Amino acid sequence: MTFVIIIEKISQVFEIFFKLVVSLFEIFLETLKLNSVSIFMDAPRAWGLYFQDPATPAMAGIIRLHDLIMFYLIIIIVGVTYFLSYSIYSYSESKVKFSLKFFRHGTLIEIIWTVLPAFILVAIAFPSFKLLYLIDEVIDPKITLKAIGHQWYWSYEISDYVQQTGKEINFDSYMIPTDDLKQGELRLLEVDNRVILPINTHIRMIITGADVIHSWAVPSLGIKVDAIPGRINQASMVINREGVFYGQCSEICGVQHGFMPIVVESVPLEKYIAWACEQLGIAD
Repeated sequence: MTFVIIIEKISQVFEIFFKLVVSLFEIFLETLKLNSVSIFMDAPRAWGLYFQDPATPAMAGIIRLHDLIMFYLIIIIVGVTYFLSYSIYSYSESKVKFSLKFFRHGTLIEIIWTVLPAFILVAIAFPSFKLLYLIDEVIDPKITLKAIGHQWYWSYEISDYVQQTGKEINFDSYMIPTDDLKQGELRLLEVDNRVILPINTHIRMIITGADVIHSWAVPSLGIKVDAIPGRINQASMVINREGVFYGQCSEICGVQHGFMPIVVESVPLEKYIAWACEQLGIAD
């Protein structure tokens, strides 16, 4: 138990250190005005090398885990490169004219490079398992959104609200052709009917496919779930800020696979209720 506590403490120290480095780097970017285009990056950007800005706790956890693993990876790469370069330089044939058995064996160093990677893997495993179980947990959802993948568009159903006539919220979402785009809209990413969801609300996603395998993926929300015909997959999310989040089908589902985007717009609860009433034909 003591060993586990020590590993957790070391992991927390590394995480705090890496957060400090990331914060300094963000300040540097802001000084150079490289991130002055928008407050949040919720859509693909040209030459983008990092994640989109997180809008859910799950995505924030994924980014933290990635940064933690990258921290260990950089240390390992630098250390291995240094020792390998030092060995090649110091023990080259031009420098060492003789050979001794002690140059070829070292019990201590072999113990170190066997045990140290095990410690690193344990330090990575704890936050990884924690995040995995938290993402998979569905806690008392208030809204259930069903997404159905078709060739090549998405259809959505929200069956939490039903009129006496049996009418539910359901609509299809098609990509807007390039010729019909308005000023500022994104090519191949805009749709005619966006998914409207409230912020700070537990939402359950149910995803399935109507014909072939699709994949409902929105990077900023930290969701990528396969839509398989005859099977229902489940995910959950809590969107913690307003915004418009773009995604695409990330499973090769046919000739027009790249033309079935996903757009989720998060709004305050009051606006969501007004939208739901409009969809159901109910006066405010």
